[in-house]
Amino acid sequence: MDDTDWIGETFTSTVGWDHLETLVDIGNRMAGSGGERAAAEATRDALAEYTRDARLSEFEIQGWERGDSAVHADGSAVAAQAHECIALPRSPADEVTGKLVDVGHGLPEDFEDADCEGQIVLARSDVPDWYDRYIHRREKYYHAVEAGAVGFIYRNHVEGVLPPTGSVGTADAPIGEIPAVGVASETGARLTRRYAGEDITLSVDCGTPEATSQNVHAELGPDTDERLLVTSHVDAHDIAEGAMDNGAGTAMVVEVARALAGREDELETRVEFVAFGAEEVGLVGSNRLADETALDGVTAVLNFDGVVQGRTLKCYTHGFDALSAAAEAVADRLDHPISLTPEQGPHSDHWPFVQRGVPGYHVTSETGGGGRGWGHTHADTLDKLEPRTFREQAVLLTELAVTLADDSVQPAHRDPAAIADALEAQNLAEGMRITGDWPFDD
Repeated sequence: MDDTDWIGETFTSTVGWDHLETLVDIGNRMAGSGGERAAAEATRDALAEYTRDARLSEFEIQGWERGDSAVHADGSAVAAQAHECIALPRSPADEVTGKLVDVGHGLPEDFEDADCEGQIVLARSDVPDWYDRYIHRREKYYHAVEAGAVGFIYRNHVEGVLPPTGSVGTADAPIGEIPAVGVASETGARLTRRYAGEDITLSVDCGTPEATSQNVHAELGPDTDERLLVTSHVDAHDIAEGAMDNGAGTAMVVEVARALAGREDELETRVEFVAFGAEEVGLVGSNRLADETALDGVTAVLNFDGVVQGRTLKCYTHGFDALSAAAEAVADRLDHPISLTPEQGPHSDHWPFVQRGVPGYHVTSETGGGGRGWGHTHADTLDKLEPRTFREQAVLLTELAVTLADDSVQPAHRDPAAIADALEAQNLAEGMRITGDWPFDD
């Protein structure tokens, strides 16, 4: 094969996009569901066409099954339809009544200024432009719990009658402490306008069975002790197709595997492809693999979560200078931009490895907007994505994977204490402590 033939083959390949269509057509891929299992099996079979030892590894999780949810006031339902109000996964089933307290963006200081004891808190899903860090949904939820709230309402900042989803709970207590729902931006505005300071009732009906999830594994390259992990997550929230989050990432793993199979003679290090299960409910699959893996042998993690949403790739490199340099070299070589963010990003499947000092990328894409946009809503659908963008990014990510596996880049592991210091410097530690995600001894 000519040095550049693989680019043409990748840009004309339909393998990854076909797999993306397979995933979105499955429907519900919620962690622990039959749909998640079907998606994992389809991904295993797709990888088996180009790799060796394609397999599933199962593990038990705390399951969660959606029932009805609603907000009532004045004896009638203010928000009961699925396009207005949905339970947040791993909310407990309960019905509570209290005064509605709107804490705005749900910044820590917003909770300090509000009397939330015994009340139902409503917080927006975004943060103001002037604020110095992103505040995750779960941090806002646990600030409400600490403030004594009896219920939590998460209002989408994106217009379009799109209630947001996203899990609550912690690794030690997978089911949250107070009932929680997401409401559309318009519904939240109506609730605040009509009922701020008034009694409302929030109800969540759900099931919490024990369940099973699974990771998908496959390999290419020489059988070395060292390995590069190329990863994604196969699960998605049950309310949409999960095209952006994260069907595209898993389809990209399949496409990169296909392309790397044609360049296998360039690989000096084993490449292991992993499509994790149960990411959306606490990074369960990736935490499991990180716990059972000899991490000294993991040279790097290349994690796809949020690719294809925008045309320009965005890579969080977590302070690993060699990873930034490798991505810059690929961008220069192919004359195509890649956006680099050196800060810590603790919200996807690379993180259980990075927090332990393993060099890791979170590869997403520039969208030009704040927050998740259509992600975690009914609007996470295939029509938002373009095959052209998928193929362009597959070329870049294939070249990056080869660069990481051909011994031309050897990023050094970091002391986990340095990762902790970086989180403190970015003002992320406070939020991670309140959500139970702080992995370091203080």
